[in-house]
Amino acid sequence: MHKHNPSHFTRPLLFLTSIVLTVFLSACSTMSADPTAEWTAKDFYDEARSSLDAGEFQTAIKNLETLEARFPFDPYAKQAQLDVAYAYYKFEEPESAISAVNRFMRLHPRDPHIDYAYYLKGLVNFNRGSGFLDDWFPRDHARHDASVMQQSYNDFSTLVRLHPDSHYAGDAHQRMVFLRNKMAQKEIEIAEFYIERETWLSAVNRAKIVIERYQDSIWSHRALEIMVEGYKNLGLNDLATDAQRILSLNEPGRNIQTPAPDENRGEPPAMARNLNPAQSKL
Repeated sequence: MHKHNPSHFTRPLLFLTSIVLTVFLSACSTMSADPTAEWTAKDFYDEARSSLDAGEFQTAIKNLETLEARFPFDPYAKQAQLDVAYAYYKFEEPESAISAVNRFMRLHPRDPHIDYAYYLKGLVNFNRGSGFLDDWFPRDHARHDASVMQQSYNDFSTLVRLHPDSHYAGDAHQRMVFLRNKMAQKEIEIAEFYIERETWLSAVNRAKIVIERYQDSIWSHRALEIMVEGYKNLGLNDLATDAQRILSLNEPGRNIQTPAPDENRGEPPAMARNLNPAQSKL
């Protein structure tokens, strides 16, 4: 009769046991090596705020996201949702910033700081495409995607309409004026392009957009001039006369190169990001 050798069973068992023990010890070692293993929500928040103030935005993002993941029902998690949007904005990741803002607005539509969320969303879109080269080569918003400028304008407009007494309403309104002039400028530049090629109907249509959408912009006068010139070249003398009559009643814009809003005003003060987590209710 064939006899079973006990070693045939014990060897695989010992091998499997050693693997399990190794994995367990490795996991324990990893856990003990994590310096944040015993941190509270406040510890993560304080560390993240220090990183934000120091301009270490990637570190701040990591701590804020870890905070919410570990303590999803802690009042500090609500603060983290808003602060991480700001951190992504400063880290020049606009898509992540917008996503974080939208999430905060969806989860807390009645939050007393919802005005800041609208403002931050507008600010992210306002500064899309900016970078460190701006200090040497200032950018012109009129060269940017019109849809992005329109989205920023809509964000600020929503803030001003829903929260006219907001701390951020004044700056938002200033940026709206700036954006409206830049969007009108973009249409005028396209119209000028068509004039150079004597494509008069296209030039007139672009000028009409300025009159219809941006009537109070500084480019309205130039738009009327283009309409007069375009109608004359198209042989539409009656329309040219009407445009000339309106033109004579309007003075040209005095400040064609509208300055951008003071960027320092775009930086929210410390209080803007402070939802007072200790007293906040989710």
